[in-house]
Amino acid sequence: MNNNKMATIIAISELHPNFSHPKVAGIVIGKTDVKSFPDRKNIGTDRFTFGFTIKDSPDFFINVTAWGNDGYINGLSSSFSIGDCVTIENSLVTNKDPEKGDRFCPTTPSHYRLLVTEAHSQVCLCADMDTIDRLLPLMHLPVKDSRDFYSLGDIEANGQRLDGTMINILAAVKSCGEPKQFTTSDGRKGQRLEVKLFDDSVSSFPLVCWDREVIQLVQTWIPKETVLFIADAKISFDSFRNGMAATVNSKTIITVNPDTREASLLFSYAKQVSESGALDQDEKPEDVPVDSIIDVYTVRQLKEKARENPEAFFGITYSFISRLDLDSSVSKVIRTQCSRCKFQVTEDARSCCNLLCPGRDQALSATTGFYLLVDFTDHTGTLHACTLRSPVAEKTLGCTTDEFTSLTDDERTAMKWKFLLERCKIYVKILPSTKMRTGIRGVVMACSLADPGELSVFLPTIKQVWSVDGSTAMIMNTELLKHLRMLPRDTL
Repeated sequence: MNNNKMATIIAISELHPNFSHPKVAGIVIGKTDVKSFPDRKNIGTDRFTFGFTIKDSPDFFINVTAWGNDGYINGLSSSFSIGDCVTIENSLVTNKDPEKGDRFCPTTPSHYRLLVTEAHSQVCLCADMDTIDRLLPLMHLPVKDSRDFYSLGDIEANGQRLDGTMINILAAVKSCGEPKQFTTSDGRKGQRLEVKLFDDSVSSFPLVCWDREVIQLVQTWIPKETVLFIADAKISFDSFRNGMAATVNSKTIITVNPDTREASLLFSYAKQVSESGALDQDEKPEDVPVDSIIDVYTVRQLKEKARENPEAFFGITYSFISRLDLDSSVSKVIRTQCSRCKFQVTEDARSCCNLLCPGRDQALSATTGFYLLVDFTDHTGTLHACTLRSPVAEKTLGCTTDEFTSLTDDERTAMKWKFLLERCKIYVKILPSTKMRTGIRGVVMACSLADPGELSVFLPTIKQVWSVDGSTAMIMNTELLKHLRMLPRDTL
């Protein structure tokens, strides 16, 4: 940027009401939805407004409020988003409201705020690459002290003592729900989206978002790969959940993947637990009683419903087990995990190797269980890499981990072929997954060899014949045989 251009831009830290026609450049770190109010001067008409916050240095940022008619305000709001670099010309520099202060907007270090109007001001996207390159790194610097935050465990430990307070939170994104539209009793339309957060102390904690601007930002986050510093989140007791929840409001500023030591440690932890499967531990079969699952699906129907509905759902499928690696090395079938943080450890470990484990300096408390990835196939397709874990695996296989480790290779192979290419009744939970190529994954909640009587009811198109030795066999149709033949030979 040349010196003349630099001279036209005033730093936020230097702004003062005495300045006329100031030009400011900053990156948008927060933004609210457009709202309207009855115009007291022109009865029968509405005035429109929205607010945003810009930052031009690590320590300085300021709130901006735009006022005008419907067309101007909605057009201006749609012209930029959180994360964009903007320049503001001819705004009015005013003192903060002595009564309201920062009560309904982000708390800023500036004594002033900027007012933008259609008649006098201009807001546009920054076009100078030098300015953009200088501003972009500021998006990753929290607006509060990076060490001043509550862990999710602290929030749950304090419980209702925090009800109604505004606090800072450092957490990773576990999952992002879909926006849900609604209409209020007075006819106003709204939306709601829920994000699940986690850290090394809590595996799932709700963050509720109401503003379109925030929801638009949320949809750019990658679960298990995004860390958030949430400044001034509102904490409340959710009677429906019987627990605490956080809400994003007009004061909240969210810093995505902060450039701080604390965030870097949490990011490393999130990556480790994601790869180890430890985050799946809270998806226990007991979440939904197996007896309550009654809907029957083919594999294709499971995939189609998962694409149409991003929320987790449950079902039954009568499918053939087409992959079951029981004769792999024991370390690939059985896992040992820290009881405190669910991080995978070796059997001979004396302490947890996870740097963020709350019990890292204590003697290791570990649990050992089956962890298998199974495929199941029917005439419509194959669902790959479904998780079969303890205690479901013990019940399915009919043995404990200790009993399994004492089996010979031949005995493990025989156990494998008891299920492999046999039609089973599988109760499954289907969840969205960014790590799977198909975008979904399955968790086996119960599995047993299918009862021929049930099959005659649910799968009347499958013919049953009696083999020479009197046992019942299934004649698989041509499409199913094609699917099985296409599977890699090393899965059988």
